[in-house]
Amino acid sequence: MIEVKSLTKVFRKPIRGRGVLGMLKTLFSRKYKEIRAVDDVSFDIGEGEIVGYIGSNGAGKSTTIKMMCGILTPTSGKVLVNGREPYVKRKVVAKEIGVVFGQKTQLWWDIPLIESFKVLKEIYQVSEEDYKSRMEFLSSVLGIDEFLTQPVRTLSLGQRMRADLAASMLHNPKILFLDEPTIGMDVLVKEKIRQAIHALNAKYHTTVVLTTHDMVDIENLCSRIIMIEKGKIIYDGPLGDIKHRFGNIKTLTLTIPANINPQEVKPYSEEVDLITEKDKVMLRFDADKVKLEDVVQYAFSNYQAIDMKISDISIEDVVKKILAQQEEEKHAKEI
Repeated sequence: MIEVKSLTKVFRKPIRGRGVLGMLKTLFSRKYKEIRAVDDVSFDIGEGEIVGYIGSNGAGKSTTIKMMCGILTPTSGKVLVNGREPYVKRKVVAKEIGVVFGQKTQLWWDIPLIESFKVLKEIYQVSEEDYKSRMEFLSSVLGIDEFLTQPVRTLSLGQRMRADLAASMLHNPKILFLDEPTIGMDVLVKEKIRQAIHALNAKYHTTVVLTTHDMVDIENLCSRIIMIEKGKIIYDGPLGDIKHRFGNIKTLTLTIPANINPQEVKPYSEEVDLITEKDKVMLRFDADKVKLEDVVQYAFSNYQAIDMKISDISIEDVVKKILAQQEEEKHAKEI
C-alpha cells in the first residue's frame, strides 16, 4: 500500500547577515545551510492499518506526510503509494488519497458547506448514487447535518475539522493522511473525530496515517506507531511494546494553597514521584502499578488541592526516554 525507501529531504536555507548591509550581501551570496528534515527513512504500511506517525515538533513528520502526498519531492529515496510515486503521478495518486491538515482547509470559505461538497463531487467525478450514499454515512458518523447550509467561515474549529474529514473521504480514498486532526479541540469533539476514523476504517478498510501530539489519539486509534526524531526513525512497532517499555505513566498536577508545604507531607509511596513548582505539586506514577483513584484521594486529603489536572505521558517524554535508552545501549556496547 505505502512503501517508503531511504527517504531523504534536505532544505537549503540562505545564510543571512545581520542588519541592512547583511541582507544586501545575502542577495549576492551563494552560502547556504542545509537542513535535513527527513534522513534516510524507510517503512511499509499495509492495507487497512491505522498507524501513528509521531515525534516532537520539528521531527520531520509533516515533511514526510507531504512527500507521501506528492506535495514535496524527495531529495533522494522513494515513496510508492499503490506502486506509484505521488510526486510524479500527482493526479492519479490524488484520486486514491485523502488529506486533512489541522491548520489548513480544503473547503471554500464563503460558500455553504454543502456547496463545497458538491464542488468536490465534480472534481473527483463521484457518481450521484455514490455521493448520496457517502454523504448519508459521513453525516451519521460525523454529525455534520446541523451545519451543512452554513458558510465555512462561520463554523467553529471542531465543526470545520469534521467537515474537512468528510470532504477528504467524499471520493472514498484508499489512504487517509491526518496531520494533527484534533489540534485545539475540546474533549467531546475529539471523541467524535476518533469514533468517525474508526467507523471509516471499519466500513471502507481505509488505511490511515495519523500524526498527533495527543497520546489519547494514539491509544484509541493506533495499533502500531512509527516514531521519528531529528529526521530519523527511532521506533517502529506495536503500541503495546511502548506501553510495556515505559508503563502507563500519568501525571497528577495539583494547585495547592499557600499554607501547605508539600515537603512536610508524607510521600504516598516510593512508586509515586513528587515534583514541586511554586504553588504546584506534580505526582507522577505508573497507573498500571498504582491506582489512579487512590492517588487522587490521597492528594486531595493531604494537599488540600484547589485545582487538579491529569495528563498522560507526552510524545516528547517518550522520545526523550527512547533516545536515552538508545544512548545507554550504545554506551554499553562500546564498553
